Amino acid sequence: MRGWFDAFRNDGGPTLYNFNNRTAVTGDVTIITFLTIFTTLYIAFLIIFPGVRKEKFTTFFTVTLSLFVGATILVSIFGSSWHIAHTAIFSTYKAFSKEKIAANLGVYVGLAHVNITLQALPVNNRTPDIDFNERFTWIDSSQMGDSFKEAIARGLPFPILTVAEYFTLGQDGLSWGSQYRSAGYYAIIMLWTSFAVWVLMNLMLIVVPRYGALLMTTCGFLLLATCCGYFGMLPEIPLTIHTEGKAMQFHFGWCYWLVVTAGGICLLSGVIITTIEIIVPHSFSTILEVDYDTPYDRHIIIEDSHGKRFQRKRNSGNKLDDPAGDGLGFRILKRLSSKTKEEQLNADIINHQIYEMESSKSPWRYSINTISGRPLQHKAAPRSISDDTLSTISGESRIHSDLSRYRINPERAHEVTMW
Repeated sequence: MRGWFDAFRNDGGPTLYNFNNRTAVTGDVTIITFLTIFTTLYIAFLIIFPGVRKEKFTTFFTVTLSLFVGATILVSIFGSSWHIAHTAIFSTYKAFSKEKIAANLGVYVGLAHVNITLQALPVNNRTPDIDFNERFTWIDSSQMGDSFKEAIARGLPFPILTVAEYFTLGQDGLSWGSQYRSAGYYAIIMLWTSFAVWVLMNLMLIVVPRYGALLMTTCGFLLLATCCGYFGMLPEIPLTIHTEGKAMQFHFGWCYWLVVTAGGICLLSGVIITTIEIIVPHSFSTILEVDYDTPYDRHIIIEDSHGKRFQRKRNSGNKLDDPAGDGLGFRILKRLSSKTKEEQLNADIINHQIYEMESSKSPWRYSINTISGRPLQHKAAPRSISDDTLSTISGESRIHSDLSRYRINPERAHEVTMW
């Protein structure tokens, strides 16, 4: 009687998987992820690019270069092809065995690891089931030695163990691993610095394009400095791996040359754009700017300012319409005259206030009697003889008649003045 889980079982034993289910590690998942992201962004840009009507060349070149440099930096950090070597060998599969296999042996040195591959070659139209890709990391100083011991315990093929032994850090007189680790450590620092500058470059290309060109130059310089530093920190005595009579010579891989290419293009483009900006200011522009093709676009603002300046120059020819265009001396005198007018106006206001204060001190201006508290009724004061004589405009005969009419004795005049 069969149960629910008896399918593909023989006599109650475990399930038999009679097909080859092993898959060789031929690609890095991290690198494939980054390439997929940048490729998707570039395809999206190409889809919308036909709708771009202005600045087509600069926009296409800037976006293409930016995505290429960003992808190069991230792929190179996690890539495994900075220093590589490969050869075909005819070697034993395991130690102390007379059985030999024909295979391709490859060594791919990255910045923080080394990948060793072993793939069997077909013999008599038959390919042995041998396909290895083992990674040994050296982020820590002792991690390479620990990985090598684990590889021995796992029983990896003899060619892989032979190559891994060359990279043990400072053990048994072999120091190539430590030098590769130092070079990779320096390159990682420089590449992450370049990535930070690349992010700022994209930001400045959106906000202030001329600053983006300067950061583009800086990013290219850092990428080239990364390659130069890595080249200078490689082992002075080149590493040569001997296995079964074959010598494996190392050379630079595609990661190294990709960084050199990206750095050179970025540096050259940044220098050219910066030079053009110095000669012709505000000439470099893309549709990626924040206020592009709006009233706040810097090109529109510059054109408006030039138009107003030209209009001001045209109007300056008519001195009656625009007296401000007569020169610096006229404007200084006008400024001084305006200050003089203001000072004169302030002085008149102060004098008026002083006049009112002095006139208020007269006893005839009191509106309330200080004794009774009642409001006073001001009566017209009798006019004196001098006032009458000054107010008249008649002849001398009328003056004499007025004097005789208003003549009074001195005692009465004294009483009037006392009152």
